[in-house]
Amino acid sequence: MKITFIGGGNMAGAILAGLARQGGHVLQVVELHEDKREQLARDYGVAAFGAAPAFAADEVVVLAVKPQQLKAVCEGIAGQLGGALVLSIAAGVRVDALSRWLNGHARIVRIMPNTPAMVGRGVSGVYAPAGLAEADAQTAATVMQAVGDVVSLQAETGIDDVTAVSGSGPAYVFYFIEAMIAGAVKQGFDAATARALVLGTFDGAVELARQSPLDVATLRQNVTSKGGTTERAIARFDEEGVKAAIAAGMDDCRARSIELGQLLSQD
Repeated sequence: MKITFIGGGNMAGAILAGLARQGGHVLQVVELHEDKREQLARDYGVAAFGAAPAFAADEVVVLAVKPQQLKAVCEGIAGQLGGALVLSIAAGVRVDALSRWLNGHARIVRIMPNTPAMVGRGVSGVYAPAGLAEADAQTAATVMQAVGDVVSLQAETGIDDVTAVSGSGPAYVFYFIEAMIAGAVKQGFDAATARALVLGTFDGAVELARQSPLDVATLRQNVTSKGGTTERAIARFDEEGVKAAIAAGMDDCRARSIELGQLLSQD
């Protein structure tokens, strides 16, 4: 498969790395900055250009620029697509807007990745509009499987839902990790030991949740002995409304995704 990335930022680099490991692809990048082009070519063995080439119908074009740059980029390559499949990993911008900016081009798939793609452990939501060939939807999934798991979305609004869960989710996890490391330092551990304790705990807990047949609520209850230390901590979390705050934050994230989508998709 011949895949060209328009934009060579961090997420593009992560997907390129995954595709390079996956093998069997011809990879190209269009990147304005020469030093970045040289780095991408060196790191991933890709062909790097300062301007977009002409594409063919059997190629894949990945739009990996900032949402604010997307309209200009689309208008700039609209006459060169040659029927290629277009994948957009830019947040917010709707399929109908992309199609308008690409002179009515219809082979478009929207993708919401997340930053653990950088270590091959991403989760991506993929939305393929009704009427798009199943082979195109599968191609999009194949590209993103190079950097982790893929969830197929039945409606474009699912992109906003995924943004609130996995798209922004790593930041929620890092926020909790920050708080636990700070708490460990407060208890008297040095920063390095606090980090090791907390990251090891997250790694182990996630792996246990992955491998166990029990749901996470039961796993939590199994650690929470009646009248014990963990119960005291959980009681304070409940008293402070931690669960409700997390749910409310996710709702706010989704609402902002919808707002930005409406704003960024305007002509």
